[in-house]
Amino acid sequence: MVEYIDSFLPHNPLQQPFKNAWNYMLDNYTKFQIATWGSLLVHEVAYFLLCVPGFIFQFIPYMQKYKIQQDKPETWEKQWKCFKTLLFNHFFIQLPLICGTYYFTEYFNIPYGWEEMPRWCVDFSDTVMLSYIQMEAEYSTISVVNSNRKYVLVAQCFGCAVIEDAWHYFLHRLLHHKRIYKYIHKVHHEFVSPFGMQAEYAHPLETLILGAGFFIGIVIFCNHVVLLWAWVICRLMETIDVHSGYDVPLNPLHLVPFYAGARFHDFHHMNFIGNYASTFTWYTTKELVLYRLFQHNLNSYAYEDKQRRLINEEQSDLADDGL
Repeated sequence: MVEYIDSFLPHNPLQQPFKNAWNYMLDNYTKFQIATWGSLLVHEVAYFLLCVPGFIFQFIPYMQKYKIQQDKPETWEKQWKCFKTLLFNHFFIQLPLICGTYYFTEYFNIPYGWEEMPRWCVDFSDTVMLSYIQMEAEYSTISVVNSNRKYVLVAQCFGCAVIEDAWHYFLHRLLHHKRIYKYIHKVHHEFVSPFGMQAEYAHPLETLILGAGFFIGIVIFCNHVVLLWAWVICRLMETIDVHSGYDVPLNPLHLVPFYAGARFHDFHHMNFIGNYASTFTWYTTKELVLYRLFQHNLNSYAYEDKQRRLINEEQSDLADDGL
């Protein structure tokens, strides 16, 4: 009997330090502190660290060729306004929601322990019969022994992303309805050329409405508190990337099937319509066809058409004023 523990992957050198840090956290903090302040810390650190590359890009001339709307550079005034609004939303809107994390984990009996933590990518059932081979003229059984970690963390995060994307697409379209757009979603569209930090710049009601989609997958898939944090990081990584304003080559997120990316979402900010999904492209039928056919030129065509309409409107206003 030959046994392999956990998986056929090579040993992860980060596993033991991570395990030590995790167990230290469990030994020195209560579940309420971990679920509340730990979740807030994960969100804030991840959010602003992920914003750093896009923030630095604006000072590097070489990176400007990857900026999607090159005629609209970021300004300090807009970035400062965005930062102040973010702090308000994070601590007065999102923090009260985060405070409910502890009660969620208690109600659904979500574990915190290291032993119950799901694997990141490769997982098998407790004892899986792989094959039998002939060894020294006798059949030997190779089995894989694993703890009761039946779910894969990466797959859980992907499932959460699919669900959130569906919620975001339909509710986002609703927020663009002409009767309610100016009251809620217009705040997010103050920035025609988005930048990473602007990802969560929104009206408080929009934070609640679109943010609700984040929690649906958690309710369905969550079997450990680490999924909450992993999904937070994945979601922030995605939304900051699509709002970055830069279409950088070799972006690893483009390895994700059907991933939309910055250029896809930038089109939405520039034209205020189309491409309503947060992450994937499969909901955008007519918009996706146009995007695929005219990927390199669609943005410039739409922008030029928009500029012509603005000039015509200004000339019409001047004519009405008798100038």
